[in-house]
Amino acid sequence: MPVKRKIAIVGASGYSGEELVGLLLRHPGAEIACLTSRSEAGRALDSVFPRFRGLPQADTIRFVNSGTAEIAASGAEFAFLALPHGLAAEFAVPLLQAGLRVIDLSADFRLRDASVYAEFYGHAHPAPDLLPTAAYGLPEFRRDEIRRAALVAAPGCYPTSILVPLVPLLRRRLLKPASITITALSGVSGAGRKADISLLFAECNESARVYGAPKHRHLSEIEQELSDAAGETVRVTFTPHLIPVTRGMLATIYAAPEEGIQPEAIETAWREQFAPEPFVRRVEGDRFPTMADVARTNFIDLAWRHDARTGRVILFSAQDNLMKGASGQAVQCFNAMIGAAETTGLL
Repeated sequence: MPVKRKIAIVGASGYSGEELVGLLLRHPGAEIACLTSRSEAGRALDSVFPRFRGLPQADTIRFVNSGTAEIAASGAEFAFLALPHGLAAEFAVPLLQAGLRVIDLSADFRLRDASVYAEFYGHAHPAPDLLPTAAYGLPEFRRDEIRRAALVAAPGCYPTSILVPLVPLLRRRLLKPASITITALSGVSGAGRKADISLLFAECNESARVYGAPKHRHLSEIEQELSDAAGETVRVTFTPHLIPVTRGMLATIYAAPEEGIQPEAIETAWREQFAPEPFVRRVEGDRFPTMADVARTNFIDLAWRHDARTGRVILFSAQDNLMKGASGQAVQCFNAMIGAAETTGLL
């Protein structure tokens, strides 16, 4: 039997928190030592989320409204922070000081430049000294950093859907960075579990709308990681859309190849990069990635096409925004940190 690491999930009653609970209840290398929720404190897990009835710990573990001292005293070695940006740092700092390893699902530690954080999030960064220490939690590209890290910043859902297809191509100088334009569609759960009139069923059903344009918050980390990959400053056009589905994300990316690059080089680059990756799947033939094919999984599906009329290439990706876009990816990082197969608890 594998060694079980005691873990805490802070902010466990939101959509990402609920997903984490489900994954880690079944994970052979994890034991939930602490679940926190201000709104559900005192209630048993299976009374808040009846779908977990019958699973180990579901009827015995209770949500608590605990501070960082109590979380550390629970014996947890790892803390998953499923909290809003700004609040996550308030927990991360003392938990790291207490010796826990932290996997943060918020945006608090994804950016390396505190001034960029302030520009996109509207307030000063609460713990700028920690920014250089955080590993960006995209295992396909940052695996070694994640394994060693005390603090991992799980990427946003939109950035994951965009970076996975683009980073290998920019690293190999296959695309003109200035030509990149992105449109992406997200399910309503991406906005989080909160009371908001704009997210009511009657407001979202039978409709679709643009939001966060032209400067969505995730654009900051998208451009940061694309610039790293290209070795130069990259600025892209990114337009997100809300569509009337609960979960799922579909991205379409348009770009021009560099001079002299044949479109088939994309296929070669993806095969070289992703052949050993368990959660990156190529969609072959005439098919395209769909949200239905990745729902409730940690897979991200990719495809591409060459538009001979315009000379541009079109890249497509689909993922579950609560899995590869959030909680599943966080568990994938946890697996790397404990030396387990990254598929553990996810397949």
